[in-house]
Amino acid sequence: MNITILCIGKLKERYWLEAVSEYSKRLSRFCSLSIQELKEERLPDNASPAQEQEVIESEGQNLLKHIRQGSYVIALDLRGKAMSSEQLAQTVERLGLSGRSDLTFIIGGSLGLSAALLARADLRLSFGAMTFPHQMMRVILLEQVYRAFKINRNEAYHK
Repeated sequence: MNITILCIGKLKERYWLEAVSEYSKRLSRFCSLSIQELKEERLPDNASPAQEQEVIESEGQNLLKHIRQGSYVIALDLRGKAMSSEQLAQTVERLGLSGRSDLTFIIGGSLGLSAALLARADLRLSFGAMTFPHQMMRVILLEQVYRAFKINRNEAYHK
């Protein structure tokens, strides 16, 4: 299975980089993983709603350009479908068994995802109503994808 994580912004802190590296190493047993960090658009202080929308659209277009044709797109969205770890594991397994072995997860910028990007998504996935820093969300996503593979293989990890 090929898994791509498209995300806005770069990780800077060493502890986030180390966590991503650890889960990337663990996932290498189960899939081919690619993480693509795309440029975060600058937002002026005291930005107007129109300026914020411009940033959302610009980042959305950049993300859309990087989605491979035929990839199953899962956008992380507060208003998306909430799933348990087991449900995410079932979704990943079902996609793989149906020949959809190229998955792209999208983590947008701090202002959210554009309407065009949400329309392109095959699944809008919510990790709950809370807001998380984007750096942390990347680690949480990697951990849940790793957990999904462990669940699907009945390996000890998920308790």
